[in-house]
Amino acid sequence: MREMGNWREYQIRRLANDQEGAIDYLQLTLDEYQADGDLPFFLKELRFFIESQGGVVELCKRTGMDTETLSDMFSNEDATQLLDTFSSLLNALKHRLVIEGAHAKHPSPVKQMPN
Repeated sequence: MREMGNWREYQIRRLANDQEGAIDYLQLTLDEYQADGDLPFFLKELRFFIESQGGVVELCKRTGMDTETLSDMFSNEDATQLLDTFSSLLNALKHRLVIEGAHAKHPSPVKQMPN
C-alpha cells in the first residue's frame, strides 16, 4: 500500500517540477503581500517556495550566501522591516515588484499600479 504525503509535500514536489508554475506561485504571493501587507504570510510562502527549489542549503550554494544570513532574513525584524518599507515606497510611487524567471523571453516592463 502506498503511503500518502500531506498537501504541503505534494505542493513542494509540484513546484519543484514546474519552474514556470513556481515563478507564478511566487508572483501570486508577492501580489497578495503588496495588496494586503501581510508580511508574515508572505515570508511563510517564500520559505515554502525556497523549499520547493531545494531548500535553504541549496539556495545558499547557488548564491554563495551563508545559510545563517538567509535564515536570519526570515526572523530578523530589521530585514523584514526593510521589505515592508520597500513595499510602501513602491506603493506610494504606484509601482509594484514583478517576479519573472531569468528564462523569460520578453521581460515585462515595470508595471504601474492603477490609481
